[in-house]
Amino acid sequence: MTQTIGILTSGGDSPGLNAAIRGVGKACQSHYGMRIIGIRDGFRGLMENRTMPLEGDTLSGILTLGGTILGTSREKPHKMTVDGKLQDMTETLVANYHANKLDCLVCLGGGGTQKNALRLKQAGLNVVTLPKTIDNDVALTDITFGFDTALGIATDAIDRLHSTAHSHHRIIVVEIMGHRAGWLALGAGIAGGADVILIPEIPYDVAVVSEAIKTRKEKGKTFSIVAVAEGAISKQEFASQQAGGKKKDKKAKVVTAEPELVYAERTLRLAHELEQSTGLEARVTILGHLQRGGTPSAADRVLATRLGTAAADLVQRRQYGVMVAARGESTVPVLLEEVAGQVKTVPPDHPWVESARGVGTSFGDQ
Repeated sequence: MTQTIGILTSGGDSPGLNAAIRGVGKACQSHYGMRIIGIRDGFRGLMENRTMPLEGDTLSGILTLGGTILGTSREKPHKMTVDGKLQDMTETLVANYHANKLDCLVCLGGGGTQKNALRLKQAGLNVVTLPKTIDNDVALTDITFGFDTALGIATDAIDRLHSTAHSHHRIIVVEIMGHRAGWLALGAGIAGGADVILIPEIPYDVAVVSEAIKTRKEKGKTFSIVAVAEGAISKQEFASQQAGGKKKDKKAKVVTAEPELVYAERTLRLAHELEQSTGLEARVTILGHLQRGGTPSAADRVLATRLGTAAADLVQRRQYGVMVAARGESTVPVLLEEVAGQVKTVPPDHPWVESARGVGTSFGDQ
């Protein structure tokens, strides 16, 4: 009997999603004769039963496209806005899965998607997931698709900002995505030759960062590039959070605002403090969603295709309830129970960190 496979993309958009859709779809159809149904706008689309056929020319010409032809959303099966209220719509998703006679649901997404897929597995559905996110913070996979493209974009931005920083003798603070993990800021900072790299895993001291910049100034270096992950925090703020004093901190009064505003205020405050302490003008560039867009890199296209075809093979073998993880040049299935809720952060002694320190990059901690 022909298997019918549903596929959706969830969470933030990421370069390589269309390449992964193509990889799954073409392998399922060409090698295994399966029927593929695209589900629009993530789990929301499954709840509303909004689908599209993925066959023939639909999967052609999308390898190089950014974004996702299916659309995406961040809504969760158990916390979905319906009639102005948050409701658990898991039963509706399960019913629509069966109404479409699906044998498996393939979910493309980051950490949140892994958790949501696990919930659907626990509700009795057959699911397989692929790890995507520009943050590269999904656990138990060497790399996620989307990361390489975003790394190139962030590095290019730092390259371009060097000329302005040098010409105007300024400090340029570049905010790079990554609120829980610093892989993107770390990689781009190393590749772009940033003088200071600040990441969530290594709380920084503003005085130490200032001293590093002043030391450069004394040596005749009249500019500095600071690559900062949006989730990087000072030692003072980290200590406050550890002590449970976050709500009492007047500077943290915006914790109930949109996360992007919280990060932006933190980055702007850092730039102001550096300007005051070093005597150099400081300017902020927030890359934001620019890092998510555009044509996926060759590496991301290859990775997404590898993971997509591996997912098709797992579906054919009826090996469900797993994420397809990249391990070296191979792929391995990892149980969703082992992935969900985990975050792959940068170890403070990671080789990338040691290499950056080796060329004189400051992390603001020593």
